[in-house]
Amino acid sequence: MKSSTQTTVWSSLRLAMAVVIIAAVVTQLVASLTRTAEADGDVATVFANFFSFFTILSNVIAAVVLAIAGTTSLVRPGREQSSLGLSAALACATTYMVITGIVYNALLRGITLPQGSEPVPWSNEVLHLVAPLFLLVDLLVGIRRRALQWRVVGVVVAFPLLWTAYTLIRGPLVTNPTSGEPFWYPYPFVNPNNPGGWGMVIGYVIGIAVAFVAVGLFTVWVTRRRAHASPMRSAP
Repeated sequence: MKSSTQTTVWSSLRLAMAVVIIAAVVTQLVASLTRTAEADGDVATVFANFFSFFTILSNVIAAVVLAIAGTTSLVRPGREQSSLGLSAALACATTYMVITGIVYNALLRGITLPQGSEPVPWSNEVLHLVAPLFLLVDLLVGIRRRALQWRVVGVVVAFPLLWTAYTLIRGPLVTNPTSGEPFWYPYPFVNPNNPGGWGMVIGYVIGIAVAFVAVGLFTVWVTRRRAHASPMRSAP
């Protein structure tokens, strides 16, 4: 995007998307805690579990990064094209959201997740479909980002690896606030107590890790491709 008008419009869209994402997260959180409280459930555990979903964490990251990117482009036009940190942060947010959309719509749509309440329909669609699609479109046709080195993919996959370790370590230490089972996992495919056991979990983790690397590589490739297609002037 070249003109200042286009930059302003896209920056405003980023800020609006950030607001919508946060509204969706807060709406779902309030609904979950309210239903838990009404049922005399463990509100503290449900709160901690809520922020243990990769979907929630990736959306919060995306909202923060979009807000920063949108504000930066409005206040300091051209900064995004020269900022390595901002481009890398956008690459992380984009990868996480694209994977969130793929995994949910391919594996989890229609499955009741163990969060103690039904998802709010509009919020669910924003978090799993609308926001991931926006981040993908932002990568492909939004404000051009600084070209990234391939090694940035290592930074991109660091957070998912940490989340996986956290999930598998925490799972057997938490009592399910809904069923009373002596374990809690945010998604069926990371629960070794399901049919298939650890073999199933390891298989899914490897498959999704490969997907993170693939999408991360694609994201970096797009930044390099777009920068090469329309060389940017050196930053002062």
